[in-house]
Amino acid sequence: MKRTTLTMASAILLALAVTACNQAATTTENSTETETTTYTTAAPPSNPAAQTDCQPLETREPNSPEQKPTFPEQTRACGITSKAAFDVVVLAKNLEKPWAVEPLPNGDLLVTEKPGRLRIITAAGQVGQPITGVPKVDARGQGGLLDVALSPDFATDRTIFWSFSEPRGNGNATSVARGVLSKDNKSLAQVKVIFQAKPAYNGTMHYGSRLAFGPDGMLYVTLGERSDLEIRPQAQQMNSHMGKLIRITPDGKPAPDNPFLNQQGALPEIFTVGHRNVQAAAFDTDGKLWTVEMGPQGGDELNLIEKGKNYGWPLVTFGEEYSGKPVPNAVTTKEGYVDPVYYWDPVIAPSGAQFYTGNAFPAWKGNLFVGGMKDQQLVRLQIENGRVTGEEHLLKDRGQRVRDVRQGPDGALYIVTDQENGELWKIAPKQ
Repeated sequence: MKRTTLTMASAILLALAVTACNQAATTTENSTETETTTYTTAAPPSNPAAQTDCQPLETREPNSPEQKPTFPEQTRACGITSKAAFDVVVLAKNLEKPWAVEPLPNGDLLVTEKPGRLRIITAAGQVGQPITGVPKVDARGQGGLLDVALSPDFATDRTIFWSFSEPRGNGNATSVARGVLSKDNKSLAQVKVIFQAKPAYNGTMHYGSRLAFGPDGMLYVTLGERSDLEIRPQAQQMNSHMGKLIRITPDGKPAPDNPFLNQQGALPEIFTVGHRNVQAAAFDTDGKLWTVEMGPQGGDELNLIEKGKNYGWPLVTFGEEYSGKPVPNAVTTKEGYVDPVYYWDPVIAPSGAQFYTGNAFPAWKGNLFVGGMKDQQLVRLQIENGRVTGEEHLLKDRGQRVRDVRQGPDGALYIVTDQENGELWKIAPKQ
């Protein structure tokens, strides 16, 4: 590989950038296949108590300054840095709006592209041809081929699951399909749509669509409320999948102990109610499910999911309409509805989440990583006793919307960026 040579002036400017941001590229390597950029972050205080009175990371004016958090730790956490030097390796470029990345046991990566393509990209960055057998998608607006997840038994059954916006009549809706990946990684067999959200709707926004297998073996699927004002109230209606988190078996049947199985008029797949557009979901090491939800203008939420609970939208929110007007009849907290563990105002536009459990970055163990699209960053959250105690923003200098983040079997983090010419990145310890 060819190492870029820095002039003295460049080096001085680079040092100033590190001082100002606590995070900057210090060396860049280029080759015809991959590009590597090294980042360093400042060490944390030697005395942890020194962070007790630190300044919030977020200092911009909120969209709704009159709204106050329900408890002190609910927003604007302490800004933190970790002693973790890392390389960002660009494994692939020119991906068309990639939406999800899923590491395979051998280190290769499944990547979805919104227009309807599913590919395998090797650990070395070789981009494979689109895998055949993927059903037709409605790729208008926010729709398309969205998330992908491996069967818990992938090593033996080679089954994968994916979510997509499925054309139906004059509308569309979120669907989940499964199929068996061929041994040569070129095609899908035994493809079957196992879940179809109801009702279909003639719109192009808020599909939700994150997939997460729980330690119980059930598949958890997030479903958006489709955004438009006239359809939005269905997030609170039990005869609609809109604005819900569902829990199904790998065959697509309602999980046998779902909370609303015996409630008249309720759809049996429903697990929780009152969501806007959840595009990030991850289980922690205790088996608890956390979601990160896109709010309107202000009010992105981090939620701890509890069986059968109502998370409020559109009746409870810290956000406002994009017009700047209040969300009709909404309040920030209300008895009978779950308060978010944390919220952002201004928003980060969260998408993709991963609790870090690897050994490559000991300083990050147990932290939650969330993709941030609005400010083009990777968000790191430190969570202790169910509360966010620190927040760090990484990779802001790269100028790309972080759509998804996953941990590979090697302990590295893998990221796809939501661009017309999107990229696949690997975050690994500094070499």
